[in-house]
Amino acid sequence: MTVKSLRLAAAIVALTAALGLGACEGNNVGPKQTVGALGGAVLGGFLGSQIGGGSGQLWATGAGAVLGALAGSEVGKSLDRADRAYLGQTTQASLEHTRSGETSTWSNPDSGHSGSVTPTRTFQRNGTYCREFQQSVTIGRASEQAYGTACRQPDGTWKIQ
Repeated sequence: MTVKSLRLAAAIVALTAALGLGACEGNNVGPKQTVGALGGAVLGGFLGSQIGGGSGQLWATGAGAVLGALAGSEVGKSLDRADRAYLGQTTQASLEHTRSGETSTWSNPDSGHSGSVTPTRTFQRNGTYCREFQQSVTIGRASEQAYGTACRQPDGTWKIQ
């Protein structure tokens, strides 16, 4: 198998795991938990795909997707609407105004949850400005991190790719 076909297989495994967890929506799983599970599955699958080679890489991708989905589901279950608003506002402002390597933080005084956003790299893709970033969310004593890329839309907002 080529590296390209392994990555395609890895993406399919991650997507399948994410869609399988999304089917749990009707079983008293809330939308924020589903979103967390989907995001965790994609991130876990990607991280798993970076490990090993051959069939071991495929296995690591599947395991990463499942573990990421479980972790993301727990985080998503715990974040309320206000937490997501703080996270979203901080992410948008950080991507728009913060230098790479500098961290912006948020905290919800009602829930006690907090987090941070750190842009790590800025580049252009087809004439559009994009930024890689790292996010951290802390709920109680547990902290989860995610990495992503967002591109600036014509209306000035940043859309996660």
